[in-house]
Amino acid sequence: MKRFMLMAACVAAMAGALAAQPTGKEIIGDVSRIVAPNGVQENFKLHIGGIDQWIYTRGQDRKNPVLLFVHGGPASPSAPTMWMYQRPLEEYFTVVNYDQRGAGRTYLDNDADAVRPTLRIAQFVDDAVQIAQAISKRYGKRKVILVGHSWGTVVAMRAALAHPELFHAYVGIGQVISMLDNEKVSFDFAMAQARKENNIQAIQELESIAPYPGNTPITRERIVTERTWAQHYGGLAAYRSDFGYYFNAPLLSPEYDDKAEQAIDKGSLLTLERVLKEWLEVDFRPVSKFPVPVVMFMGRHDYTTPSEPTAAWLSKVKAPYKRAVWFEHSSHLVQFEEPGKTLVSLLEYVRPLAKD
Repeated sequence: MKRFMLMAACVAAMAGALAAQPTGKEIIGDVSRIVAPNGVQENFKLHIGGIDQWIYTRGQDRKNPVLLFVHGGPASPSAPTMWMYQRPLEEYFTVVNYDQRGAGRTYLDNDADAVRPTLRIAQFVDDAVQIAQAISKRYGKRKVILVGHSWGTVVAMRAALAHPELFHAYVGIGQVISMLDNEKVSFDFAMAQARKENNIQAIQELESIAPYPGNTPITRERIVTERTWAQHYGGLAAYRSDFGYYFNAPLLSPEYDDKAEQAIDKGSLLTLERVLKEWLEVDFRPVSKFPVPVVMFMGRHDYTTPSEPTAAWLSKVKAPYKRAVWFEHSSHLVQFEEPGKTLVSLLEYVRPLAKD
């Protein structure tokens, strides 16, 4: 009788499970849920720089150092893709992501017309500084580790230069040193690959914007032409001409609903329109001294923000501590392409620098 009752209970449970199959978002959300007693998992808004900005915090132990991640783009939020690589980092860091002004859920929760005039690099830097101050206080830390990716390296590096007292260290992933240098290196790479393969379409399209960047204004259209072919030849994701896995990742994000997913492209168009001129003028080459320890994660095959200018800058700069970490099987998406090495490198070179 007991065996029959147990079997009946199992059958009932299976029937219930089949009747209400969880979605991919729900499965990922449940798998990645922080259940450790001293852990933290919270999504909330902070009123920063005159607008509400979404913050996402995850970690297994509040005693761990706080790592503040400044996402790329412009306006390509990390929150809806963090589920792909971040879970192991959360055992050793309290990881904070945020949707920048004009990005993701922050885009949705504010009037785009009111935000548009504020989309200046200096404002993004002020936002990052204020968020670093707020999360330090919230989680009882003296300083945080600052990480920037791609466009986010422009914001984060300027924040570190302006307020070194807030940061244990700075980590650049897909670092921008000189945008004009980057554009030239990317173009030359794409053209060389196209000629090597005798790709007539690529050669013709690239020749149509040559010399690049040259003295002609760098428009969004010229950038798209150059990036299309540099990324086709693995300049975004190493060994891949198709990187849909990265752009489709938000579809499974537990943090984002359909409206937030659709807001990513809208925010990107809004932000790029406003910051493009400033962004193209970015040049950190004159920075000869860096006030905090600096570690650069560089994809060997990165031709979106090429690593060579970063390595050259790092070799000359004076800093309390500096380290170049090469990712031999990565391009621009280091944390997605080599997540294991990302974790190991953060533990070996960065976490020891966080001393509260």
